Amino acid sequence: MIKVFSHWIHWKTMSRIALDFILPSVCLILAISLWGPGGERARQAVFVYAVIFALAMVVFNFWLGLYSRTHSRSKAQTRARAALSLCVSIPIAYGIFSLLVISSENQKLLLFSGLAALFATLAHRVYTTHSGSGAMTHRVMIFGTGEAASSVGKALKKSGRDIQIVGFYPSPTDLETSSTEQHVLSRSQSLSDSACALRVDEIIIAVRERRGGILPLRELLDCKLSGVAVLDLSSYFERALGQIRLDSLRAGWLIFGEGFRQGVLRTSIKRLFDIVAASILVLLTLPLMAVTALFIVLEDGSPILYRQQRVGLNGRLFNVIKFRSMGNDAESDGKPRWAAADDDRTTRVGRIIRKLRIDELPQLFSVLSGDMSLVGPRPERPYFVDMLTRDIPFYAARHSVKPGVTGWAQVSYQYGASVDDSIQKLQYDLYYLKNHTLFLDIVILFETVGVVLTGKGAQ
Repeated sequence: MIKVFSHWIHWKTMSRIALDFILPSVCLILAISLWGPGGERARQAVFVYAVIFALAMVVFNFWLGLYSRTHSRSKAQTRARAALSLCVSIPIAYGIFSLLVISSENQKLLLFSGLAALFATLAHRVYTTHSGSGAMTHRVMIFGTGEAASSVGKALKKSGRDIQIVGFYPSPTDLETSSTEQHVLSRSQSLSDSACALRVDEIIIAVRERRGGILPLRELLDCKLSGVAVLDLSSYFERALGQIRLDSLRAGWLIFGEGFRQGVLRTSIKRLFDIVAASILVLLTLPLMAVTALFIVLEDGSPILYRQQRVGLNGRLFNVIKFRSMGNDAESDGKPRWAAADDDRTTRVGRIIRKLRIDELPQLFSVLSGDMSLVGPRPERPYFVDMLTRDIPFYAARHSVKPGVTGWAQVSYQYGASVDDSIQKLQYDLYYLKNHTLFLDIVILFETVGVVLTGKGAQ
């Protein structure tokens, strides 16, 4: 994993982005240098257009989720997305290179060179995504054999074929394993000797109780000094899954650890970004909002907008504004209810605009007024906030930043419709609170487009 502006990114993701950007650019430049028209000016023009083409494809692949941290796609689904990326690249390449003032033969040369490079890149990704690579295998030992160790093992198996769990080393308090699938190592050999013999690259401490000399600190230090990385549960889940797990979280880790920086400079930059980006989005989506308003009136009459009290920064109440997607009698009994999949209170137009997230567009005006930010935790109703704050530890921490139209939890987890979902989403919100930067905000906005395009998590 590589930390970029406080956000953890897998090295495979970085290599994929670099390959997608560099390979088409290099192929285009080589093609025009070897077979195209001569002259430094022509090569400079081709270089600029090659970079634009490569950057456009990186952005589109980002939206398709080809750079996602974790996913559950099958091989067929990955191939389908790669094929879609290739199909979209044809009109993009044709449009970009048609602007070049060169002969039609050279335009075709550039087009075929770029597409060939892109096809090779995507084919290579499909192959490497579903086949292991022994040369780059990362060998991991898990210290512990209980439920925490089992959850780490399951997460590691989902994170990629290049990770190999060499075994589970039992702690002194581990009397039994939580899974029959675990390969439990013998304690007849010390932890450091086992790590050396098994050529371990990383040890993950997967025990929640650490008092009474449970952790072999001297041996862990020897492992670290010999080049083996040692991670605790909180740090592992933060780095690998982009979440801070409540079941492995301690208040001291939050207080004394890095992150959770606010500051005047960060707040000012975020506010300026919100104003500029929200203004552009309002101008671009005004026609869409006008059409949406018309369809709402035609199906179910007025009102067009739906106002509801939500909890914002530092617990301050404000009114969130959305396009009305439910009937006027949705909560006629006055009792707040979670939104659910296939909710019978939703109108026909409402189902469409919620699927495409169009109902969220009026919140851009809340961003301009300062009640919300483009990126942040989802604002909740006071009734649910009181309930969740009482039942979930650290829930109130999410109100230390402005709520957002989109957020890390929204793009990383399905639509929340229960207390359990709120717990899962809080773990992503805590990651955002700890690591939020302008870079992470931009990453989230890109992933939001991908979520909208694929309809992921819509209710």
